[in-house]
Amino acid sequence: MKHLRSERGSVAVEFALILPILIAVLLGIMEFGRAYNAQITVTAAAREGARVMSIQGSPALAKTAVQAASPALNPQLSTGQIQVSPTTCTAGANVTVTVTYRLNFITGFLADGVDLKGKGVMRCGG
Repeated sequence: MKHLRSERGSVAVEFALILPILIAVLLGIMEFGRAYNAQITVTAAAREGARVMSIQGSPALAKTAVQAASPALNPQLSTGQIQVSPTTCTAGANVTVTVTYRLNFITGFLADGVDLKGKGVMRCGG
């Protein structure tokens, strides 16, 4: 019985040592998931903007389509974060829509945030 009393409280000490590591891993997984989701959203929005530009031939409509295709982003995309090149769409030419988005981390453990970039390229229909 003396042996058991000497180990009393060791589980609480071990838990206190492991808990910060466990929380850091959990927060890292959450931040990575958010970044991955935002990257997929930015890329899909750029692809949608390129599709609209290749069909409609209007950079304004393409930028609106990019903003509409990314409702999950917080803060929302501004038109300054969306580049359409070229601004006219001639038949057979390629149009490129590039979206740049700054994702701020919730935890603040790592850097202030990360810049994500999505790119969509499509051939103009004419």
